[in-house]
Amino acid sequence: MIFIADSGSTKADWKILHTSGEVTSQSTRGFNPFIQNSEAIKVGLLKDFADSVERTKAESVFYYGAGCSDDYRNSIVEVALQKIFPNAKITVNHDLLASARAVCGTEAGIACILGTGSNSSLYDGIEIIDNVRNMGFLVGDEGSGSHIGKELLRGYFYREMPKDILIDFNKSFPEGHRGILDRIYDNPKPNVYLASFSKFLSNHKGHPYIQHLVFKSFDEFVKRHVLKYDGCQNLKIHFVGSVAYYFKDILEIVLASYDLEIGNVIKKPINRLVDFHQKIASK
Repeated sequence: MIFIADSGSTKADWKILHTSGEVTSQSTRGFNPFIQNSEAIKVGLLKDFADSVERTKAESVFYYGAGCSDDYRNSIVEVALQKIFPNAKITVNHDLLASARAVCGTEAGIACILGTGSNSSLYDGIEIIDNVRNMGFLVGDEGSGSHIGKELLRGYFYREMPKDILIDFNKSFPEGHRGILDRIYDNPKPNVYLASFSKFLSNHKGHPYIQHLVFKSFDEFVKRHVLKYDGCQNLKIHFVGSVAYYFKDILEIVLASYDLEIGNVIKKPINRLVDFHQKIASK
């Protein structure tokens, strides 16, 4: 029996591959080893898996998680998971590798994440071999929901919004300038709040002003990330994340302007991770 997890900092999606061939799903809380220690992760997961006797039957656990970026952070998660799955071999990797394996499978390619934040990697079919470092939402995260959300708010505060967009914006966010600033600067997760404006952007994606904001952010992402990888013109560019998924048409235009070929664009990686591990296991 194999357990596969794709975990963010707040929620994790699990797939369980049974020996019968059946695949079942479970959701648990997510964790980040930059924030929680092994004991906190263990206690939380024990509560979520309380009714599951199957965890003791697990032979392998593949955990892809936010914050699992080096051996030390990975070991924090490994120690916790070994107590949850006492008979299993535990493998912990970064969520960026989950995205790469989900969209590229066993073929080489460039895998990008455009969700709340953004990231990218050059993938050889098994492992990540290069990564343009992401600077986070304060000074980076180009192409992400938080980045485009900031651009939308700049247009609102600096009186650059077209009148029809401004009217709808005021209806959608009646808290106004002061309320928005409070929610940014008094918020423990301002990046998530900024990314929440993606829904408004998506609802108005046919408007030229919104299209320009999204195009500009995607273009910046391509220039600062994708074009930095050797051989990018000869590889497919794949994407994971809700922002890429809902604005795929604009993404295609941006990539075409650089003679780049778009590959798979998916919202979540978990189902394709199952395909990857089944394929590897069958070899």
